[in-house]
Amino acid sequence: MNAKTTYREALREAHRDALLADPRVFLMGEDVGKYGGSYAVSKGFFEEFGADRIRDTPLSELAFVGAGIGAALGGMRPIVEVMTVNFSLLALDQIVNNAATLRHMSGGQFSIPLVIRMTTGAGRQLAAQHSHSFEGWYAHVPGLKVLAPATLDDARGMLAPALADPDPVLIFEHALLYNMEGELTGYWKHADIRKASVRRAGTQVSLITYGGSLWKTLDAAQELAAQGIDAEVIDLRVLRPLDTETILSSVSKTHRAVVIDEGWKTGSLAAEICTCIAEEGFYDLDAPLARVCTEEVPIPYPKHLEDAALPQTPKIVATVKRMLGQS
Repeated sequence: MNAKTTYREALREAHRDALLADPRVFLMGEDVGKYGGSYAVSKGFFEEFGADRIRDTPLSELAFVGAGIGAALGGMRPIVEVMTVNFSLLALDQIVNNAATLRHMSGGQFSIPLVIRMTTGAGRQLAAQHSHSFEGWYAHVPGLKVLAPATLDDARGMLAPALADPDPVLIFEHALLYNMEGELTGYWKHADIRKASVRRAGTQVSLITYGGSLWKTLDAAQELAAQGIDAEVIDLRVLRPLDTETILSSVSKTHRAVVIDEGWKTGSLAAEICTCIAEEGFYDLDAPLARVCTEEVPIPYPKHLEDAALPQTPKIVATVKRMLGQS
């Protein structure tokens, strides 16, 4: 039997493997060195690999993301850690105007083999400047690949293919997952950064989600099963490019779909998914599409308000029951 581990430790082992396997790989970001990382992913790396490969940076996301782009252009394989997705907005110019565009603007002469990792999501009472989910914004941008590992296997396995990709890859790690415990399977060695995954097979409704919302959605599917409703759960995993084939295949079987997205509903990734289903799978639907998203407010600080603002298992269950006319 495999030993128990955590999402944090799975990430840590993925980084250690990458650093050992390729001398071009290095990690840079705020507090990744002597402190061991804001979420302890790089704990012990400074002592093991030294200051050249585990680089603490100034508190300037614009500067150190730009330095990562330059290093990638120079043949290195940088992993840039941004403490939280909110702070990545300070580096938006580098990510969107440089990393995402240089292959196109150089006529294919240059590639940017850069990995940017950042924490996303709410649920820890860190208020509005540390809790939002902007991965849908980045999934809007051509030239970027956007990943959202939600399982231990994906946390362990997605980094290596991301580093092997010639173009910039953004990895979004939901903050509530770091302490999640479980067992790794052999699947992590074959992690796919192109396809969604069916986490639970079902026949009556497709629940489509990603990241931190996956586990709430699986809990909802279990509750629905106890009430005689058979839900399929799709973990998108890859937000750009979106695996519409898996989504449409599921909807063609279940004939109903609910999208669960911790982003806000207006202009959301959930809206894009619903549009894809409406455009390409409309005649498979037996009910209107539905979304469970974060309320249209900055994430509140008080626990009861934060919980009320976010997608939760009871909201998912209630939405599915309404769709099936059982509310």
